[in-house]
Amino acid sequence: MSKYAIIIGAGPAGLTAAYELITKTDIIPIVLEKSDKIGGISRTEEYKGNRIDIGGHRFFSKSDVVMNWWRNILPVQGFPSRDDINPKNGLIKKSVASRLSDGGPDPEKKDRVMLIRSRLSRIFFLRKFFDYPIAINWQTLSSLGFTKLVKIGWTYIQIRLFPIKDIENLEQFFISRFGKELYETFFKDYTEKVWGVPCTQIDANWGAQRIKKLSISRTLIHFFKSLFIKTKSVDQKNVDTSLIEQFMYPKLGPGQMWETVAKIVTEKGGKILMNAEVIQIELQNDKIDSVSYKDKITGKIEKTEGHYFFSTMPVKHLIRSMGSKVPSTVRRISDGLMYRDFITVGLLLKILKIGTKENPIKDNWIYIQEKEVKIGRLQIFNNWSPYLVSNSENIWIGLEYFSNVGDELWSMGNEEFIDFAIKELVLIDIIEEDAVLDSTIIKMPKAYPAYFGTYSEFDKIREFTDKIGNLFLVGRNGMHKYNNQDHSMLTAITAVKNIMNNVTSKNNIWEINLEKDYHEEK
Repeated sequence: MSKYAIIIGAGPAGLTAAYELITKTDIIPIVLEKSDKIGGISRTEEYKGNRIDIGGHRFFSKSDVVMNWWRNILPVQGFPSRDDINPKNGLIKKSVASRLSDGGPDPEKKDRVMLIRSRLSRIFFLRKFFDYPIAINWQTLSSLGFTKLVKIGWTYIQIRLFPIKDIENLEQFFISRFGKELYETFFKDYTEKVWGVPCTQIDANWGAQRIKKLSISRTLIHFFKSLFIKTKSVDQKNVDTSLIEQFMYPKLGPGQMWETVAKIVTEKGGKILMNAEVIQIELQNDKIDSVSYKDKITGKIEKTEGHYFFSTMPVKHLIRSMGSKVPSTVRRISDGLMYRDFITVGLLLKILKIGTKENPIKDNWIYIQEKEVKIGRLQIFNNWSPYLVSNSENIWIGLEYFSNVGDELWSMGNEEFIDFAIKELVLIDIIEEDAVLDSTIIKMPKAYPAYFGTYSEFDKIREFTDKIGNLFLVGRNGMHKYNNQDHSMLTAITAVKNIMNNVTSKNNIWEINLEKDYHEEK
């Protein structure tokens, strides 16, 4: 008889697990997706032919396993894309020619292709641009001024001479890496805008997972190395993830990757059920027997049994769905887990005030640190892929806001919020109001698992779920862990390997995306 794996969620972790199972085992995956869209937060939204990448997804990893996995699904371009050609002379830009893959597809003729893109992220602060991560160069030095530079240097020397012994919160983490002055200049306000709480209330684990080894000293080393050595390979093995200069990107946005994977899974015999909301999980003797889900279209409730169960749903919802079998302490901690929600406003523009038609800005992301506005980040979708915008004469941008369901931002009507967002960009001199051609809005609840609330007690939830032998928690929300896309995939790949090799411990899944070099796996 066939064995079945029930996978909750059709995001990167869920679909990676489904793909690994269907291609490497005789276990048939059945994916239950609550929404009507593939990809989770890594999906691509489309509006009148223009595509939105929710949150921005660079396809880069230090793991060869993940890099090769992606390239196997979407081969790297072998010919220039639309914006790889110099419009003045019709020739391929010098920086592009060395990146093309021999025998790779032509993005002007085929859609199933991975582009190689240049990375540029900057901070917009005091109406000036600063490199992100902060670079030690003339532009930064001249923009900050002598007094500020002295304070930054002095507080950094202080923290190196007198380091913080017990780093417990995010403020201490940042100060230990960058010194107090640089932290208060570039990290404090933005981070509190993202999370909605003071850095002193956020667990230091967030910094360890997101920033890893980045510090002033490593930034200086990278700066001087880059003066003499240019890395041509997209793998960039000797470069910190925060400092990479190029990355892969699907022609039609991140959702294209997961839509392609979903198609492969179903063609090989797996099942993906959309609009299937999990409402109950039957737990017996430290094993899951079945999952009940409601068809959100028909309202019909179905039950499906399986041998293995993968969960990428928010831990809070997973625990609730198990009902009375969950110990009261675990239920209390689960109910206290918190999340940050996400709003994106898409604006189609004639032009930006920053940059010109002849010399447009090349940023993928701009981090907005101006205190008088609530916008957190600005994406320029044209620079992720020229194929995300239907008319290349226009500029297609995404304004990103961090929110909580029910708060002032989340409760605004769509038209009211779009008008509010436009006025914010006008206020900080990024656009003129009459440059807006069209607009849309997308709201994404539970986009980011938070490292406050009852997070400090999360180990008790893990202890409970780890004892359920056929349950595997994978992915960002599935583990309540701020994983990048590649980390989420690695948790799923590792879980499937454990099944194949009869490994009962789940420690190796939880160890992914810790401070140590998990990502150097070959």
